[in-house]
Amino acid sequence: MNDTAAAGSGNPPGQRARLGAPLDATLEGVGTAALVLDQAGLVVAANEPALRTLDRRLEELVGKDFHDLLHRDEHGNAVPRLRCRLRNAVLGKDTRHGDAEWFARGDGTLFQSCWLVTPYTSAPETAGALVLLYEPPQPGESLPGEDVHSTRLTELDRLALLAETTTQLTSTLDVDEALHRLAALTIPRLADWAVFDLLTERDEVRRALVVEHKDGVLVERDDLQGPMPPVPEESPMPLSRALRGTASSLAGPSTYQGAPDSGIAVEQQRLFTATGMHSAAIAPIRGLRDVLGALTLGRARHREPFTLADLPLLEDLTRRTGLALDNARLYQRQRKVAETMQRHLLPQLPTVRGLEMTARYLPSPDASSVGGDWYDAFTLGDGTHALAIGDVVGHDLDAAAGMAQVRNMLRAFVWSRPAAAPSAVVTQLDEAVMHIAEVPMVTMILARLTRGDDALWRLHWTNAGHPPPLLITHDGQAEYLDGAHGMLLGTEVVRPRPDSVTVLPPRSTLLFYTDGLVESPHHSIDHGLSRLYRHAASLAHRNLDSFCDALLERVRPDDNDDDVAMLALRTPFHTAA
Repeated sequence: MNDTAAAGSGNPPGQRARLGAPLDATLEGVGTAALVLDQAGLVVAANEPALRTLDRRLEELVGKDFHDLLHRDEHGNAVPRLRCRLRNAVLGKDTRHGDAEWFARGDGTLFQSCWLVTPYTSAPETAGALVLLYEPPQPGESLPGEDVHSTRLTELDRLALLAETTTQLTSTLDVDEALHRLAALTIPRLADWAVFDLLTERDEVRRALVVEHKDGVLVERDDLQGPMPPVPEESPMPLSRALRGTASSLAGPSTYQGAPDSGIAVEQQRLFTATGMHSAAIAPIRGLRDVLGALTLGRARHREPFTLADLPLLEDLTRRTGLALDNARLYQRQRKVAETMQRHLLPQLPTVRGLEMTARYLPSPDASSVGGDWYDAFTLGDGTHALAIGDVVGHDLDAAAGMAQVRNMLRAFVWSRPAAAPSAVVTQLDEAVMHIAEVPMVTMILARLTRGDDALWRLHWTNAGHPPPLLITHDGQAEYLDGAHGMLLGTEVVRPRPDSVTVLPPRSTLLFYTDGLVESPHHSIDHGLSRLYRHAASLAHRNLDSFCDALLERVRPDDNDDDVAMLALRTPFHTAA
């Protein structure tokens, strides 16, 4: 590839971010011309080698059709769209490569380049393709210092591996999944073994994954995984240096044959003995700020040992791995903080003599993992018990904050008016939501639970646009409490709110829940309610905790990314006071 095209094509990073999608550090790390296209084939981003090679500024590329702007035949004419293999690969989301085709520079001159196209996703909303342009290999060409008899990867193989690694690692936010994906990409293509040693946030070392290629499949070696000794500060041994972020290096059984200088050296002796590796390449996995661990690729059945010429490729792989692990750890850290905050916002359930009561909260599997779902239960001064469940519209931190506002206001209103009908309290809350709460709309149920002179429990409730409670008798008869259904909160529509009262039979189960338990993008809510009805009836004989856990496992739709709150109570068998 000709790198000597006009040099005035560079753009400062800030300008790149304004002109198109921000370039991933992984894309900037690609050593050849690389462009990201959207699903229609329009240029989204390009790295510096691409701008130099094409002799163009980024604003001349972003938003333009890659094929129409750049692809030519040997005479400089536009290549017909339907005959363009590169364009068809982009639109078909395929991985393809082509040899020595013609492309146009900014000054109109032509140059020949090989190309590689592979699907690329830097974020869920930016799916498209990665295009690499690279210089056609010359006959007999080899890398500096490379054994010409080596069977190492060709330049095309190397670029394809790096492109596939970028795609695979940027499409997951799970650390373990990222490690397994990289292992599958490198074994047996590069090695027989892949070993990942990760540093925790407390600088402890964990051998997170050891994988071998055996009988055509990848086999995880649990016996070689687990906690590792601390990283020695001065050890010159390869893995210790890599975990300090010092350098990548080669190793073999002889490297660790002498007296071990640390606990890590002892573990490395055990690793080489157990795996039969005769050659290994070890490189640090670096994040944006810290060293995250080390990757060891080992050869046992591959006869050729690793050489110094293999280390640049390994470092390219670990550079992409570090960025992926950084993103995954940040996501998991934010998810844990958000979920902890959500759980602390939810209350401890009161102990009510003669009643069993339990609750569940299951966060969303996606996004920020918090939302506006909540439950509440507390005892009033006159022996009455208040029950509530609700859902603030939204699935983010704003919804969680709004939930806390609404729940706290509801508690205050109920406590100040213990004898008021639930409908009157919810009407007051609706006025507050419209005037002083920073929430859009809310669905909820508010109920008062009292025990009568006949020792039976009575439920007095109002429903503001929420899925109805489900009442299940001990013998498996179920019914939805459809009464007292009114408008949700925050609509600014003023209508009277109804109340309903029902007697809860002995040994019956009452279930409040949010719509995440029954709603699915691919089925109607009636379908979800029917599933809940059938499974709840079949589980009525179980103890209350087992009942709730089984409902979550059986009923919650797999394709629903909403959070779920549940509040369940069970009345006693005996009705005597």
